[in-house]
Amino acid sequence: MRVDTTSPVPPYEQIRAQLAALIATGRLREGERLPTVRQLAADLGLAAGTVARAYRELETASLIRTRRGAGTRVAAPPTGTHRPDPAELAALAATFVSQARALGATEEEALGAVRGALRE
Repeated sequence: MRVDTTSPVPPYEQIRAQLAALIATGRLREGERLPTVRQLAADLGLAAGTVARAYRELETASLIRTRRGAGTRVAAPPTGTHRPDPAELAALAATFVSQARALGATEEEALGAVRGALRE
């Protein structure tokens, strides 16, 4: 997980969007334990309140659940058809664009990378 502090996307939103994407794609599975708020904040060099806000938003979206003594875990996937959240997609795109620009990628190179990833 990465947080770009120079991005216009707030750090809590970057964390939320990245975790939501990992859950949606199955890279984080139901029941997997997430790091504590303090641990993830320390790992990312952020304030604990920033990570706590991301976790609260994920909990509100029913993607994670927190139980005293059991920690924070990935929740069971919701039933029914899942449609991507436009705000989540925009946040992921903004993070990608920021990182691609930092690498010096052109617009065409970045779009080509996205197209290739979508075909996989």
